[in-house]
This record gives sequence, C-alpha cells and structure tokens, in this order.
Amino acid sequence: MREKVLVIQSHTFPLPYAWLQSCLQSVEHWAQLQGFEYRFIGDELFALVDPLLRKKTAGQLVVTSDLARLLAVQSALEEGYDCVVWCDADFLIFDPENLLLGNESYAFGREVWIQGAGDSEKRLKVYTKIHNAFMFFRTNNSFLHFYIASIQKMLHMHSGAFAPQFAGPKFLTAINNICSQPVVERAGMYSPMVIKDLIHDGGSALALFQQHSPALPAGANLCASLVGREITDQDIDLAIEVLLGSD
Repeated sequence: MREKVLVIQSHTFPLPYAWLQSCLQSVEHWAQLQGFEYRFIGDELFALVDPLLRKKTAGQLVVTSDLARLLAVQSALEEGYDCVVWCDADFLIFDPENLLLGNESYAFGREVWIQGAGDSEKRLKVYTKIHNAFMFFRTNNSFLHFYIASIQKMLHMHSGAFAPQFAGPKFLTAINNICSQPVVERAGMYSPMVIKDLIHDGGSALALFQQHSPALPAGANLCASLVGREITDQDIDLAIEVLLGSD
C-alpha cells in the first residue's frame, strides 16, 4: 500500500519578500511530483502551543515556531498520515526528482555553514550541523515525542532571553553530537556567503561548502532571518534565479 504523506509549510501573510512565493511553490510542486498531499498553515500554527509558553516566547517567535511545527507534525500523524514532512517557507527545492525521504522513521536536514573566521571574510570556518528547516517523521518514529517533551521542559525551565536556535539546530546538533541522527543529506542550507558565491558563479565559500557537503543539495534553506543583516532581499532573489535555472 502506498504511504500517505503530508507536507506542511507555514508563514504569516502577507509575505515579507516576494521570493518566498517561489520557495513555497517549489515545495508544493515537489509534493505533487512525489504524490504527497500539501498543506499551508498561517498564524493558526501558533495556537498549537500552550498559552503560557506562547507568552514566554512572544518576543522570539522563531522559538515558538520551532515547537509549533513539531506539534503540527504530531497532530497530522494523529490524523492518520503515515509520514509528515515539514519545510520552512524559505526552503527552496530546485532539484525535486533528487530530494527523496529515504526509509528512516525520521530525519532532519543537513547544515554545512560557511562563515568568516572572526573579523575576516578571507579566512573561512565550516560548521557541520543538522537543521529543522526540513524534517520528516513517520508513525513508527522514536524521536518526535522525546523532542516535543524536551523542548517544552526546556522552555518552562529557562529564564531570560532565548537563543534564536534554542529549540531547533542548537538542540538537534547537541543531540546529534552525542548520538548521530538520521539526515536527508540533500536537504541543505546555504549561508549568506555561499548564496553570494552562487550569484557570482563561484567563490571560496561555495567551494568549501561543496567540499564539506556529503551530498550536493537538491533543496536548501535560504536564511530569510538574515535578510537586512548579512544578505539582501535582492541577493536571495538572484540566487533563486540561478538555482532554478540550473535544472
């Protein structure tokens, strides 16, 4: 019997950047190509989070979102789906035939992050992690309940400000360092330096990314949260043109 799979995305409307629509369309197209169902959720995503935790994380919605997406996945599995995939709204799939889920009961995306070392952009550093901008869970997975319970407990116990990746890549990478987690290697992430090299048809950051990536991405998170700080809206727009034009 064919597996019943749902792909979920979410974002507040109106979209802050026009290029996000290209990302959303690319994921919906991928879902259709794979024979998956597709669902878009607006701000009602946050209603899944306990009101006390919503209030505690109100100033840092990225933390609220990291928990809410897990609860959305859990809810969909309880609806009767065999597998639920989460994709961030700024995740672009540019090689849809080669982004496959595999047979694991759950998995996360691969992050190979390239940035300047200290104040220098000539010396580069590489950080290899896992990320939750793309992840999936099947009904027989052993991780989702633990992940949700752990994040809820951490949020209740923590006081003060939260690191932006508190409940996402920071938590997942810490777990991964202790006990290696399953990864969809082709579900990647491009740092601003790599995105800029994509626009200019190569460079040291892109070369280093390719060297350290176990597999070249078929889709990648484009880091919308860094627009206006480390990269421009126009940079990402140009990178999407390059990526979608390279099929």
